Amino acid sequence: MSMDLLYWRNVKQSGAVFSSALLLLFSLTQFSVVSVAAYLGLAALSATISFRIYKSVLQAVQKTDEGHPFKAYLEIEITLSQDQISKYADKILLYTNTCMKELRRLFLVQDLIDSLKFAVLMWLLTYVGALFNGLTLLILTVVSMFTMPVVYEKHQAQIDQYVGLIRTQVNGVVGKIQAKIPGAKRKDE
Repeated sequence: MSMDLLYWRNVKQSGAVFSSALLLLFSLTQFSVVSVAAYLGLAALSATISFRIYKSVLQAVQKTDEGHPFKAYLEIEITLSQDQISKYADKILLYTNTCMKELRRLFLVQDLIDSLKFAVLMWLLTYVGALFNGLTLLILTVVSMFTMPVVYEKHQAQIDQYVGLIRTQVNGVVGKIQAKIPGAKRKDE
């Protein structure tokens, strides 16, 4: 996804993507995935069939021979090459292996502080899970993706200042915890 889309450089394109994504997610809160997919398919088919019939009637009335209205789209090559599939499979494999190594490192306590941070994150996520379901979190994520970059771009100096203060406080607390827990010192210190 282009960053210009999230920064609303082209308002029409960003608005269309944002509203379509929210409409889809809100639809999923009311209907099953199968129903939403079926309704979307029916809506698309209704639009294309209606347009095709309209163009056919218009051609008959005007006695023109413009051909199939979707001819340009029918001629576009949409197959994936073996190279593209290999490239995406390699990226997925790299990401999966990286995640598995990191989870192994965290669950087997290679670094006590990192594992404790992960435990706190999991504990916080239990409260988030109790308050929100996954679809609500996905809706909040989409809304945040389309609002946060613009807010940050407009108020970057103030946000950076407060983030710096928070980071200093967190590093101070982590430093104090590391000093009190034996064996919690980082290897690179």
